[in-house]
Amino acid sequence: MALRGIGTVSLLVAIAVVGAGCANDAENGGGTGSGDKGSVSLSGQNFTEMEIMAEMYSQLLENEGYSVSTKLVDTRDIYIQELQSGDVDVAPEYVGALADFLNITQNGEDAEPVTSPDPTETLNALKPLADKANITLLEPAEASDQNAFAVTEEFAQQNDVATLSDLAELGQPIVLAAAPDCEGRTDCEAGLSEEYGIDITKVLPLGYGSPQAIDSVQKGESQLVEVATTQSNVAAEGLVVLEDDKNIQPAQNLIPAVNSDFLADNPDVADALNKLADTLTTEDLTELNTKVDLERADPAEVAKQYLEDNDLL
Repeated sequence: MALRGIGTVSLLVAIAVVGAGCANDAENGGGTGSGDKGSVSLSGQNFTEMEIMAEMYSQLLENEGYSVSTKLVDTRDIYIQELQSGDVDVAPEYVGALADFLNITQNGEDAEPVTSPDPTETLNALKPLADKANITLLEPAEASDQNAFAVTEEFAQQNDVATLSDLAELGQPIVLAAAPDCEGRTDCEAGLSEEYGIDITKVLPLGYGSPQAIDSVQKGESQLVEVATTQSNVAAEGLVVLEDDKNIQPAQNLIPAVNSDFLADNPDVADALNKLADTLTTEDLTELNTKVDLERADPAEVAKQYLEDNDLL
């Protein structure tokens, strides 16, 4: 993410800031469920991947008999507060990103990181933090989307860099175009600075893999851009992802996060959403992102087709 990172991301493929169309439709409450079982408020971050996930969650819940209203926002801190309070009932999340966010929120900026590249370890670390935040985690999917960092092909060739360690060895000041919450995150600016020793002089808050962030690095305003591992437009935009050779990225499996009080009153929400965990793969996620960002397909239609193809609707 996730971001995804903690902040979890906008862009032209796996993680690109969503087009206004779907976000606006979602905010207006898009959903065709009968609502016999009541209403569900769904939120998450405003970028393509989360737009697709929100559509799939919404359609699964509508199929279960709920009326769903969706509003996607720019940063995790907004909707997580609402998820804790019950103003939001459900949100698609990333295991590592949510764990890092709640760890810092509950234990302070200097809290020892609890995440790792291992999905099971990271989920086990997340659960007590989520319990404290009045959030229940459902079943994680195999599908995972981690932060990645890219330079232009020209920069990579001129400086002979293929890994983040190579970038650090250049000793050059680096401006990073990234999500607004990148600064201070161990899977973003802090990890690049402290683990790799890269001299990040500035973070431009232009979005996670967003067109604006990509444009910034293409024009030389920044040298490094935060993208996603499921983002399929990277090569098409003339970018090269640098290998995370020190493994600063935690596991970022997709997982439904639900307000605990709401789930206690509506246990069949878990049945509806857990269906996706047995099906959704990283390859699926990349393909879905590609259809929306590169082929300009409608996220709602892409989500519906996937669910129907996998006998989930």
